[in-house]
Amino acid sequence: MITKKTKYALKALVYLAQQPAEQPVLIADLSRNEQIPRKFLEFILLTMRKAGLLQSKIGKGGGYWLALPANKITIASVIHALEGDFAPVQCLNTINYSHCEECQDEATCGIKLTMVDVHTQLTAVLEKLTIADMVERSATARHKLAGTIDFAI
Repeated sequence: MITKKTKYALKALVYLAQQPAEQPVLIADLSRNEQIPRKFLEFILLTMRKAGLLQSKIGKGGGYWLALPANKITIASVIHALEGDFAPVQCLNTINYSHCEECQDEATCGIKLTMVDVHTQLTAVLEKLTIADMVERSATARHKLAGTIDFAI
């Protein structure tokens, strides 16, 4: 399960992806529009800026914007920036490895051996999906609910 921090980061990135390119968005506006606590958002945006996902400008006309096109920001890169790793069990976590207390032999542990496959598939999907995919899926769902048909090719 992703943390609230990562969920808020994804919401913020989707919002920023829907704004004109390189046009700064104020933290206050982003916080209000996406209903993310401002102090928490400040920490999240700073972390993503340090990871190279966002750019910022201080002062008048300042704010945050995407450092890369939305189709180049993967969900995996967001999770890595905020969480480190996304292993389904702690013994597969490459950043915060921890031996499972209930495991007697990691080399033959059926849980770990099975979760390696889960981790491989999860990683592949998260490295493929982007912020642009999230924006597109959301727009498609809104159109479907509204009963409109998009004939764009």
